[in-house]
Amino acid sequence: MFKTRLLSGIVLVILALIFIIHGGPLLLTVAAIISVIGLFELYRVLKVEKSVGIAGYAAAVVYYLNLQFGFIPNIMLLIMALLLVCMCFFVFGYPRFHASQVMGVFFGFFYVAVMLSCIYLTRELAGGTYLVWLIFLSSWGCDTSAYCFGMLFGKHKMAPKLSPKKSVEGAVGGVVGAAVLTIIYGFIFRNGMDASVPYIMIMAGIAAAGALFSMVGDLAASAIKRNYDIKDYGKLIPGHGGILDRFDSVIFTAPVIYFLSLYIIIMI
Repeated sequence: MFKTRLLSGIVLVILALIFIIHGGPLLLTVAAIISVIGLFELYRVLKVEKSVGIAGYAAAVVYYLNLQFGFIPNIMLLIMALLLVCMCFFVFGYPRFHASQVMGVFFGFFYVAVMLSCIYLTRELAGGTYLVWLIFLSSWGCDTSAYCFGMLFGKHKMAPKLSPKKSVEGAVGGVVGAAVLTIIYGFIFRNGMDASVPYIMIMAGIAAAGALFSMVGDLAASAIKRNYDIKDYGKLIPGHGGILDRFDSVIFTAPVIYFLSLYIIIMI
């Protein structure tokens, strides 16, 4: 199991390198595909993957196409349209669908498609070629650091009902680890970024903030699974589960890194 998980993890990292370094329409397309698969996994849990969920898939595709072509002048039009379509399913299909299922479709659009799109949006920022990696340093880096620190020093449970193995000490180690990894990353690529030491320290602070939210993302995904009594969202990635099992922390980290990076670019 460990070997399978390690090998699939290596493949994921290689693919991430290829798609993110290339950026542009290729990264946008990959993000859209991942989002639709993630939506399918979530909607399958809600048992609407072949009914109301179709509205969610369509909204995600339109949303990503709009990021490329900008044909919708106000994104609120898409959001309102999705809500209206979901409610039409609910009303005219009553009592086939429960309110929680319909609301889950609407929620999933934001939770998966919109939040994951921040990977692409971060890559498109000025300096995004380098800033986008903070998303993964503060999610996957935090996860690895938290695991190591938790194994060595973990004593106090962080969320015993959701994830009994996660500790407060591990969480602290994860945040510190993400910041340290970002500092190392910043100094390695300092010349390419044309970054000063204070800028690298700010990057580390952004990564630390992202790491905090990455743990919330991990626990949020676990909470949903516990509510519906499932172990994994899918089996797409050997040793890891589904898209939502592997990208649960990235989903929360991506928008945090995007908006904090955007703020810093405006201010500096």
